[in-house]
This record gives sequence, C-alpha cells and structure tokens, in this order.
Amino acid sequence: MIIKMPDTQTSAIARKIEELHQKRGEAGNDRVLTLIISTDEKELENALKIANFAGREHPCRVIAIVPETRETTCPAPQPGDATAQPEACIDVDPGTDETDLDAQVRFGADAGAGEVIILRPRHGLCQHTDTLVMPLLVPDAPVVTWWPTNPPANPSKDPLGAMAGSRITDALRADDPKGTFAKLRSNWSPKDVDFSWTRVTTWRAMLATTVDQPPHLPIESVKVTGQPNYLPMKLLAAWLALKLNVPVELGYVTGAEAITGVYLKRSDGTIAMERPDSREAVISQPGQAPQRVAMPLRSLEDCLSEELRRIDPDEVYADVITRGWDLLG
Repeated sequence: MIIKMPDTQTSAIARKIEELHQKRGEAGNDRVLTLIISTDEKELENALKIANFAGREHPCRVIAIVPETRETTCPAPQPGDATAQPEACIDVDPGTDETDLDAQVRFGADAGAGEVIILRPRHGLCQHTDTLVMPLLVPDAPVVTWWPTNPPANPSKDPLGAMAGSRITDALRADDPKGTFAKLRSNWSPKDVDFSWTRVTTWRAMLATTVDQPPHLPIESVKVTGQPNYLPMKLLAAWLALKLNVPVELGYVTGAEAITGVYLKRSDGTIAMERPDSREAVISQPGQAPQRVAMPLRSLEDCLSEELRRIDPDEVYADVITRGWDLLG
C-alpha cells in the first residue's frame, strides 16, 4: 500500500502510521532501528529497494529525504506487484493550506519488513530536515543515516548525520569518488564508515585466514592489483600496509571491474589470491595445490546489511584511513 500525503505535516504522518499499525494489529515500536536515507529523486527507488532487502534481516523504519519536488505519483506498477491494484495508491486530502512538505507512506509489500516514509520538503524546510525526521523516529531505537551517492563533505555536521549513531557513505558512487573520499577522510569522525571499505570485507577475511596457516613465515612485501583509481583496492592495500608493516605496491589492470589479485611475498615463495572474474577466487600457496573459493562481487544489499549489523564505530576502518592510508605514499 502506498499513501500519498501532499502538503502535510509530520504530526499527520505519525498519526497515519499509527492508524495503519492498528488496522494491521501490529506494534509500531518493534523496529530494531530507524534508517534515514538522504538521496535524490533519481536514486530514490533503487535506494529503497536496497533498504527493503536489508530490512528482511533488520526490520526497520525507513525515512527517505528527497530534494524539493512536486512529484507525488506512485511508482509504475509491475506485473504481479501490489501497486498494480487500484486501491494500492491512495490520496489523502491535504486540506487547504500548503505546508512545504509532501510525503508518501508505504506499508506491506511496498515496504519490506517495516514501513517506508518518503519526505519531500520544499523551500525553507530543506534546511531543517532534522526537525522533520525527529517526530518520526522509532522510540529508543538506534538511528543510521545513509547517503547512497553524494554525501556531505562532513557527515557529522549534517543535520541528518548529527542525530545518527552510524553514518554510512558510498564515495565510490559519488560524482567525484576521489575528491569525495578525500573530504570524508579529512572530516572523519568515529561514527563514519564508507561502503568502499565494506566491499573488501571478504578479501580481508580470506587473506587473514590464508596468512594464519603454517608455515608462519614473515611477509616481505605485498602487491595488490585491480581497477585503476578503485577506492576499495587502495583501502585494502592500506589495511595490509598497516597490519603487516611491509611495502605495498599497487598494480592497475585495464578493464578490471574491481580488485583482481593480492600477492604476498615470503622467503619460500608467493601467496597469491587472484580473482580472474567476478565469481570466484583462486588461492595459490607454495607447495600446495591451488584452491578455488566462491568470491562474488559484493552487492549494495550485502554492504548495507553488514553495516546495519554493526552500529558501533569500526575501529579497524578508523586506523586504516587515519594511519594506513598515508603509508601508501
């Protein structure tokens, strides 16, 4: 069900949500967190799709803040979708006064395991998004703010970021990934994390497991290869430089989608972990037969689900961007 609420107020939205919960015979305070999404109209539906997927594991209230617009239409119905039913998209009478706030409330099949609230402030309200969101937060539940594409230069000073216990950015999908990440690094605070780091979780786990196997010979040098100017690759290299305290070289592979290989040089040979395609990796160690392991590229759904499991500050990420990054030169 999708309910449009043009020229409304947050108090009316809160009442509508409570009313819908009562009709469904469910409690509205059983969500494990509130996920705030700050995005634009172009990215909105994709971000909500990702949030709904993550919400299967983390039932949450999703509040999406979208820039000024008068468009309040429902998404185009898909075959078999609940929105294809005429009653699935309902207009609520806005009255006679304009409030500079349009809203949309989604329940049921259109909202995953929670509810979705889309706020479209106009004019001066765009500068006070925190006051719009606060009455709609789930009581006594953590708040996570996510910018799917272009984040503010300093998320901790942003109105929506200041109220969050965890702030998630994705510099890789910004218009200027390198410049965006440079600003995020210079303004970093302990509650910040970027999906560029989350994308290398599998690499870090596999490398740690491989190095922990005997013989426990010291690593002399490391080489990481992959897509040119790929932020996750540089973060992985910074982590290796910090943890192993050895020189780390970056090698660029034209046409690569992501990271293609990590090579750890020891006195007895080289441990190689190579991912020739986006599905599996091949691990080669001196004196052992190569092993193939499933290692697909991480999706945005995977990344968001992981970060929603971990609301506390990521201390390893903090060390990597404050100390390890500079080790790469």
